[in-house]
Amino acid sequence: MPLDATSLNMGTVYLVGAGPGDPDLLTVKAARLLKSADVVVYDRLISHDILDQVPAGTTRIYVGKQEGRHHMNQTEINQLLIALARRHQAVVRLKGGDPFVFGRGSEEALVLARQGIPFEVVPGVTAASGCTAYAGIPLTHRELSRRVMFVTGRCSDAEPPRIDSGVAADEQCTLVIYMGLRQLPAIMERIRAAGRPPDTPVAVIENGSLASQRRCLGRLDTIAEQVRDANVQSPALLVVGRVVDLAPELDWFRPPMEPAAAVPSVLSRAAGA
Repeated sequence: MPLDATSLNMGTVYLVGAGPGDPDLLTVKAARLLKSADVVVYDRLISHDILDQVPAGTTRIYVGKQEGRHHMNQTEINQLLIALARRHQAVVRLKGGDPFVFGRGSEEALVLARQGIPFEVVPGVTAASGCTAYAGIPLTHRELSRRVMFVTGRCSDAEPPRIDSGVAADEQCTLVIYMGLRQLPAIMERIRAAGRPPDTPVAVIENGSLASQRRCLGRLDTIAEQVRDANVQSPALLVVGRVVDLAPELDWFRPPMEPAAAVPSVLSRAAGA
């Protein structure tokens, strides 16, 4: 990117995608930057194992957001990055998944660009591909899915996300819904109303790629009740489409068992599905 006279006196902000949580999914560049950063600004969904990649002497600043409780709002985070770039040579802004996929990375990049602050974007493995792979669910599969759509489930408290009715009804399209757990019943009803059969396979993946991963397999007409009964918690990814039917056969991920773990890692599809 072009630099002006002001930016030459500033450090660089690296907008780094940390992937879904498993540190082995960090890119080589992301791992290198974590070891060489002067300061790391990180979000709520960054796993402890990834934070362990940061050297002990490196400054860490938590700016996590949770629904109804923000440690810092977005404007404050933007101002923090500007201030840090004026004091440090290498600032890592560490985000879960990919910074440009529902991660507000582009918003932060625009602020930096308009302030003449050098920045780089380091892509990460987004939850749509990382969590589904660890759950044994391919996003596409010949004769089952030829298209994929990523949707955010966080629009407002009053209504579920708007999903194009043609896409929602398309049985050849895999729908991947981020941050949709709170609106799950309404989202499933909206997809059914668009024309998807009620027995369409659905998966909800909690803590994808981590040792605490759980996957709940069901259907459009059963998944909300299953998720409620299983007390599935955020972060969770929703996947709608016939590719979910492959999950039992492609169940490869074996996280290490923790002695205190009392919850099964795999929750079966409802009886009769």
